[in-house]
Amino acid sequence: MSRSLVILVFAAGGLVFGGCGRPAVRQAGGQPAQVRVGFFANLTHAQAIMAVDSGELASALAPAKLVTRVFNAGPSEIEALLAGEIDIGYIGPGPAINGYVRTGGRGIRIIAGASANGVLIVARKDAGISSPADLRGKRLATPQFGNTQDISARRYLLAVLKQEGTGNIVPVPNAELRGMMLRKQIDAAWAPEPWGTLLVLDPEVQAVPLAREHELKELWPDGTMTLAVVITTPRFLESHPGAVAKFLEVHRNWTRRLSVERDKHLPRLGKALADLTGRALPDEVLRSALGNVRFTDDPLPRTLENMALWAWELGFLRSRPDLTGLVVRTGEAG
Repeated sequence: MSRSLVILVFAAGGLVFGGCGRPAVRQAGGQPAQVRVGFFANLTHAQAIMAVDSGELASALAPAKLVTRVFNAGPSEIEALLAGEIDIGYIGPGPAINGYVRTGGRGIRIIAGASANGVLIVARKDAGISSPADLRGKRLATPQFGNTQDISARRYLLAVLKQEGTGNIVPVPNAELRGMMLRKQIDAAWAPEPWGTLLVLDPEVQAVPLAREHELKELWPDGTMTLAVVITTPRFLESHPGAVAKFLEVHRNWTRRLSVERDKHLPRLGKALADLTGRALPDEVLRSALGNVRFTDDPLPRTLENMALWAWELGFLRSRPDLTGLVVRTGEAG
């Protein structure tokens, strides 16, 4: 795989606020010596995976060195971005909003969308769960406390199912879902792809698919939700607009390819995911999971507003959020 460095991170610590940490190391003339990009080993971040694996991102950013870092969930990636450990990241809207609000709008900018939908809610076959309505009181796994799926799951339990509290939600790294379900330590999972489909098609687990999150009209009346966006810091955007523009060109090219010719890229995407996770996924899993994801460079601001409101109501944010300035267009560095 053509990447300079990959670090698998399962950190779940608190967010770091109050600055943007260490800036990217510069060469003469403002060119960064390296560009550090974070993403997840999920299909929902497929543009990053393919851009790195193909070598296109490294070539586009040269002579800057591409350094990549793989995360399990959003809060730990936000921590890394604000600590100056990465420059650009693919992430869910929940942690992006959280970091933006808690830094007073000074720490984060969304520069593109990445994917929409792409979350599957599944249950252990013997857990007595046949629909999302049966999740009340069940041990429900989400990738990490405060990440995008975690916020949606808590919103659903409290606002839709009228459950008192969310103590039944268990943060579980995606790669550990299978083992915990086989050991009956969890009853269900609110999982980004391909992890949801993987549980359903696994012959030992045989999880029951309950719903695609975007089909829950109580959460998403329009049937569409932002799942992943691309973020950076105002400092990096202002200091290195050329590097950001090169990055976005590659990102948009892969967004288009994965939208119109995904079958063509399926084998390479499967191999790249296997390199990252240490586990090869059958073509059937990849094809089915990709069918649940819509790739788009539109960050879908209206769904960002919904997610921000939920995060506030759940107590992840101390005040009602104002997202003015969070999303910027290419060339805007404000």
